[in-house]
Amino acid sequence: MEGIKATCDNVLYGALKAWQPVDGPRVTVDTILLASFVQARRRDNLIELGSATGVISLLLALRLPQSIRIEGLEIQKELVDLAKRNALENELEERVRFSLGDLREVKKMYAPQSFDVVVTNPPYDEPARSRWTKSFSDATARQGLYCSLLDVVRASRFLLKNRGHLYMIFRAQRAAELLWNLTQNNILPKRIRLVHPRPDKKASMILVDAVRSAGTGVTIEPPLFIYDEQGYFTPDLLAAYRLPEGRA
Repeated sequence: MEGIKATCDNVLYGALKAWQPVDGPRVTVDTILLASFVQARRRDNLIELGSATGVISLLLALRLPQSIRIEGLEIQKELVDLAKRNALENELEERVRFSLGDLREVKKMYAPQSFDVVVTNPPYDEPARSRWTKSFSDATARQGLYCSLLDVVRASRFLLKNRGHLYMIFRAQRAAELLWNLTQNNILPKRIRLVHPRPDKKASMILVDAVRSAGTGVTIEPPLFIYDEQGYFTPDLLAAYRLPEGRA
């Protein structure tokens, strides 16, 4: 594709074909885990903030009921172009749309409380806290060049209906900051799952399902281990790589 060097790769053992940049945000285990963590009801409106090449949104189209409307918002035009290409080549363009835009400007693009579900894999780091990566595209996606964690939370609050769900995956060492920002913006964590590389390692990621204007009370789910003690992928990890029955 003109303007960006990309490869076409198999996702979920070929269930999805994805064009993604050589130097930029690419599919990782975090992508797969977040997509498998999301729940939605028929006829929900769903938006992914920071949709990059669209893989999470497209995986959700494969996982969730066909009546759900899905769209992705991304600030980098080259990634939006790849996302649209991915939707077209996977024959999902009728179910998923991608738009160019800055999540900090959502009030100019959407009406308040427009969505039942917001999904996001926000930048894990911020420029002042992390070493600069060589790729500008990768730095934008991972180091918060254009948005902070608080920006993501505020945009989610504006977009979500009351009792709407926000699904996120984030770096575990910043969990306190994440949960504080969610609570301060009245998006209360209701379901949390920690992700560990293996049973003898500390958590590396946190999955959060938070609800706008919800009551107190949270469920801490059993931890998810990527590898078991023998170094093999765990059943929980392998389950995330499978589509629901009848959707493979």
